[in-house]
Amino acid sequence: MTIFTPIEQDEFVAAIHTLAALMAADEWQPDFIIGIGRGGLAPAVFLSHATGLPMLSVDYSSQMNDFADEPLKKLAKRTHTGERLLFLDDINDSGRTIAHLREKLAEEDAVDGSIRFATLIDNVSSAQTVDYRARTIDRRVTKDWFIFPWEAVAPAEAIEEDAAEVPERIA
Repeated sequence: MTIFTPIEQDEFVAAIHTLAALMAADEWQPDFIIGIGRGGLAPAVFLSHATGLPMLSVDYSSQMNDFADEPLKKLAKRTHTGERLLFLDDINDSGRTIAHLREKLAEEDAVDGSIRFATLIDNVSSAQTVDYRARTIDRRVTKDWFIFPWEAVAPAEAIEEDAAEVPERIA
């Protein structure tokens, strides 16, 4: 049975403040926050406001090249002029999204050291690592399906379908 765990707005805002503090304490500073669609868009807006950094986005969830891979080509080119990019998503679960983004950016010769990743929740057993995280879980132990504030408005059936999409995450 799936355990649905809501992330309340206050908890979400606290996670944004945690990420902002981690970034402020680091010598590496991004020029842009890149929200990863769909789950990273709302966090990116909040983190942009918290840090004063401008925000851009890529919509990986759409699986539409014009909005997913094409922007990554443009972003990779920006690293050639010294710009640094922080990609933000809600959760690093399996690592599939981050792996895809890293692969596409590498194909476009993004400059090493110019790209970092942040998530609200980081699965320590993920195939990918992130540079900043507000919270860690271990999917080998924690099987909860987290419902972020922007997802809470979805019909229950849609949330259940999303959770069931990759059964090993919650089973």
